[in-house]
Amino acid sequence: MSVPSIPSAPADLELIAQLKSKLQYAELRIRVLEERLRLMRIEKYGAAGEKLSQTQMQLFDLAPVVSEIVEQAESDHAPVHRSTKKSGKHPGRQELPPNLPRVERILSCTPDQRVCKRCGKETIVIGYEESSQLDVEPAKYFVLVTKREKRACRLCEELGVVSAPLSPRIIERCLASDRIVIDTVVSKYCNHTPLHRQSMILQRDIGLEISRATLDGWVLKVGELLIPLVAAMRRELISGTYIQADETPVDVQTREGRGQNHQAYLWQYSRPGGTVVFEFRLGRGRDGPKRFLGEFEGILQTDGYAAYDQIGGPRMVHAACWAHARRQFFEALQLNPRDRLQLRLWRRWTDCLPSTRKLAAKR
Repeated sequence: MSVPSIPSAPADLELIAQLKSKLQYAELRIRVLEERLRLMRIEKYGAAGEKLSQTQMQLFDLAPVVSEIVEQAESDHAPVHRSTKKSGKHPGRQELPPNLPRVERILSCTPDQRVCKRCGKETIVIGYEESSQLDVEPAKYFVLVTKREKRACRLCEELGVVSAPLSPRIIERCLASDRIVIDTVVSKYCNHTPLHRQSMILQRDIGLEISRATLDGWVLKVGELLIPLVAAMRRELISGTYIQADETPVDVQTREGRGQNHQAYLWQYSRPGGTVVFEFRLGRGRDGPKRFLGEFEGILQTDGYAAYDQIGGPRMVHAACWAHARRQFFEALQLNPRDRLQLRLWRRWTDCLPSTRKLAAKR
């Protein structure tokens, strides 16, 4: 039996090297695709919290204190489980807010209770048994009739008639008062009540039909009046040294298409404990943050989305997000829980978390 000769020609060696390179690339690509598939399955069927089990931590042979620190740091993202143990003492009835006005209702005794059962004489009131409940007065709609006083001089008729001036209104010659307009905006953005539902409520409660298009006009007018305020808030943010930015999708009903909503975005710019500005954009492109931030030269913290690149002034510093960066380490451990290198990186990463450092200092 003849032994096949080893290729030695330059062309054969080059072909072998190319095939090895392609094979390595194919193996890496298969591994990446398999890990992506596993990650998708974990995201769909696995636990939602970014928390490692005690068994995973034991693979690295961590000290018990460090293990507890890591678990405590990650417990903020884990589902909350109620304790099955019975509490020793009930905390008592919740107190109602003292700033709410008190309306007293006195219940008198029945005629039989007002007469002494022994002597038959009328009893006297010696006190009251009090109990408090939270109550509400339903919204009361009424028609506000404004009468403007008109005056004229009987002796000088040529001077004509003068009328009392009207107070400025949000929408001139509007059927609804300013209170109704403001309540509509608050109900939409604070109470999350859509305009079409508010229209149905008005028709149900008072029999008045106000179309959604009319309510839309009220909201748009309020938005126009708030533009100078939003511009001032933006200038305050830009003049500072630190801004957090993020965007979230929001469905928008459009006349184009059949029953399908357009996915727009609310871009949020803020600083902790300070001004918060929301900007509505139909898309997720770079033009939104580029226009808003202008020549901002402070620190901009984002989640690493590419639209935040190449924006702001030349001296702007782009800071990343701890939570988003940590997620990549956690996903790597989910794909290979026995990877000791990943466990070491996870330990070093959690040691850098502010919450972990605080807990370690307490211990």
